[in-house]
Amino acid sequence: MAKYKHYDYSQTMLLPINLANQLIQGTLEFAINQLVEDRLDLSHFDNRYNNDQTGRRAYDPKVLLKIVLFAYSRGIIHSRKIEKACKENITFMALTCGQQPDHSTIASFVSTMQDQIQSLFRDVLLTCEEMGLLGGSEFSLDGCKLPGNASKQSSGTFSALKEKKEVIEKKVHSLLKQQIEADKLEEESLAKKTNRDKYIEKLKKQANRIGRFLKENEAKPGKQWKEVKSNITDNDSALMKTSHGVIQGYNAQALVDSKHQVIVQAETFGNGQDHHLLSPVLSKAKETMQAIGHTVDYFKGKVITADTGYHSNESIKICEEEGLDAYIPDRNFRKRDEQFSVQQEYMKKQRNKFLLEDFKYDESTDQYECPNGKRLTLNCSRVKVTNRVYRRYCADNNDCQGCQLWGKCIRNKQKNIKAKTLMVPVGTIGKNYSREMAEKIDTERGRKFYPRRMAIVEPVFANIRTQKRLDRFTLRGKVKVNIQWLLYCMVHNIEKIVNFGYAFAGT
Repeated sequence: MAKYKHYDYSQTMLLPINLANQLIQGTLEFAINQLVEDRLDLSHFDNRYNNDQTGRRAYDPKVLLKIVLFAYSRGIIHSRKIEKACKENITFMALTCGQQPDHSTIASFVSTMQDQIQSLFRDVLLTCEEMGLLGGSEFSLDGCKLPGNASKQSSGTFSALKEKKEVIEKKVHSLLKQQIEADKLEEESLAKKTNRDKYIEKLKKQANRIGRFLKENEAKPGKQWKEVKSNITDNDSALMKTSHGVIQGYNAQALVDSKHQVIVQAETFGNGQDHHLLSPVLSKAKETMQAIGHTVDYFKGKVITADTGYHSNESIKICEEEGLDAYIPDRNFRKRDEQFSVQQEYMKKQRNKFLLEDFKYDESTDQYECPNGKRLTLNCSRVKVTNRVYRRYCADNNDCQGCQLWGKCIRNKQKNIKAKTLMVPVGTIGKNYSREMAEKIDTERGRKFYPRRMAIVEPVFANIRTQKRLDRFTLRGKVKVNIQWLLYCMVHNIEKIVNFGYAFAGT
């Protein structure tokens, strides 16, 4: 007969654990513990407490910050899961010295540190600077669109939200009418009546919520004062197009140093367009570098790269005024690159819309001939659009009506004109920053520096999104979401200290 070792779950065991031995030198948890204890100034948190004479002792902000940073490094972002980890995970126990803060304490600590988060981020960055992790010569800017804690169904213009409120109120009125008729007949079951009452109450809350939002807020203006959709749940967030579809969320920006991919500035924006975000990020970056001991012109003469989303006259002008050696390509820069000539020929065959190059110009008559052999005559010799000047050529209305190539022809921006119009650029008003940048990108130096952008900034977002598992923001409002983003960026920078710094690597 087989023999097995005896086991008894009722037996008692004494397990001696030294908490300090759980934080092994060279690990991220060791670096977080040492940084928070020795390098970060948390005296700013003292003003948040008023229990010096009476009241219960509060959890030390150092303990709370340690577990939040370590939890984010492990992809644990929800406060209830962090609370559970403090009770079950020995590393969390070591960081808290056996204390077990509850989820409400952790959530409140994170969401109310807007006055301290920038200072903490700068302290970590200063440590990176002292350890020689900043190259200070080349930077790259990019953004990552992440969903927020809000629903797309809660978005709409003010007129659409008013209409939605009216529809809900009509539905409530109809259900109440059905309820009155059912009460008269006394044939309805108690369960059905209860479910309908709950549904009516739910609809009333939705209508009241929309009503309060419309009363307390104003419509959000967009480009050319066209209204942007608001969101009832989180009005600071916005609808954004991504490669995975449209999300309701935030655009998380990061300015990264090239030497070890250390983030020198980070901020979230409730706007999916990047072309106007370079200015605020650069302005905050200058303040950050000044705070850690550099001069106001720290970025002067430095190389900065960004993708085509940041290409605009405004962004390029700011870079020139700040003395930056910027490389921000236009959307057509690859078409001018000989390396992509084969691809461009393929794309030319695949595209389903005509371009200006498909129209033949007759210099003797100052006319263009369309791919169908019809003539476009000069309609206006000088049309101003933003800072560019165009010559406008128009086709005959009879030629365009019934044309078999109408679907492939150029789009009409003027909806009231049925015939096709061709806009030919002939000049600019003032300085054309966009054209100068395009010429700069086409130089040998431009082709050398711009491709390096992917190796500088893309690994940062890959680390935060994939390794740290930040797939969405859990807080609401730009202030709180910005706290969460900066905490993740701090974790990223601390990890660089562990991997490349000399103080906590155990070497």
